[in-house]
Amino acid sequence: MKYLILLCDGAADYPIEKLGMKTPMEVADVKNIDSLVSSSIVGTVSNVPQGMVPESDTANLAVMSYDPKIYSKGRSPLEAMSLGLHMSPDDTAYRCNVVTLGNPGDTEVPYEEKIMVDHGADEITTAEADILIKDIQKHFGNSDRNFFTGVSYRHCLIWKNAPEFTDFMRPHDILGQKIGSYLPAEPFLSLQKESYEILKNHPVNLDRIKRGLRPANSVWFWSPGKKPALPSFEEKWGLKASVISAVDLIKGIAICAGMRSVNVKNATGNINTDFKAKGAAAIEEFKNGQDLVYIHVEAPDECGHRAETENKILSMEKIDKDILGNVLDYLRSCGDDFRIMILPDHPTPIAKRTHTMDPVPFMIYDSAKKHNGTEKFDEKHAAKTGLYLPEGQVLMSLLVNGSSDN
Repeated sequence: MKYLILLCDGAADYPIEKLGMKTPMEVADVKNIDSLVSSSIVGTVSNVPQGMVPESDTANLAVMSYDPKIYSKGRSPLEAMSLGLHMSPDDTAYRCNVVTLGNPGDTEVPYEEKIMVDHGADEITTAEADILIKDIQKHFGNSDRNFFTGVSYRHCLIWKNAPEFTDFMRPHDILGQKIGSYLPAEPFLSLQKESYEILKNHPVNLDRIKRGLRPANSVWFWSPGKKPALPSFEEKWGLKASVISAVDLIKGIAICAGMRSVNVKNATGNINTDFKAKGAAAIEEFKNGQDLVYIHVEAPDECGHRAETENKILSMEKIDKDILGNVLDYLRSCGDDFRIMILPDHPTPIAKRTHTMDPVPFMIYDSAKKHNGTEKFDEKHAAKTGLYLPEGQVLMSLLVNGSSDN
């Protein structure tokens, strides 16, 4: 038996007026998904426990069968692990975004009055961001505090014996708002303000402005956490598993759980990712003897944050055609039984531009057993089945064992 999990990050949404009060999942042309859903188990699931923040680390931990209430230690330590960084018990990891504050030319506006224009600085290239982060390290780094380049706008600060932290805001939650009410306490506030003075006229940013791109003119700290530890996925389920993702956070979960983390060339974590290459990488993992492949696609989530309705629809269509279509053809050609689970981790509604706590649709297809599914895979049809799982960590048992008893 082979298992494929296709995680469409942030794909779930609310009805949108210009789509005729339908969601992007409802209107997307997803022929391969639709060919499976009519004979699949279909329902809704809450991957984020009440009282926890609806972040991708929490939700993906649940989908991978790890109870977030026990194992969620913040996303930054997981990202640090994916970067190969060593963390001691007295180390704290922080996500360090490079963001766009205000607009070009707003240098005279006090820092507190600036607007969070873009939490990812037009998805700055990693090469450009590396130059900025290295300069930030020169200014702020010391024996206890070090900055490390990640991917695009997503970077990492490791701080030994760090100050207390209680007041960090996710930058993608305050897009279009003045930052004054959301700033951290000292010494983090001073670091952010000083970073603006370093970056506002940095050659990398001046060049980006000339090219019509948003500057990465400040760092922004959030999601602190200590070193994580997860039980082995293979020991837990008896399955050799691989994870395919462009996002450091997901790679970090894989590494901590003893799963194989697969790097795919030109996998970007946005709508411009190489969808076909992700599908090809999954096929290669199956050919190499892996039992389960977990494909995480960030594109729908980024489109939700950026309020790009058409691209969110397009991302689902590319997932269906270029990833699922090719992997499905391969699995069918092998002649062995297989199961496929498809779901978002959390919603990222266009109207909100951030993650929400709403349940998400899921479907599980079994090549050897037909179920009474639905005619379409979306939020509305999944809710109508009446099957609701309040804890996402039982999904893996439903996929592997056919029962939600974890």
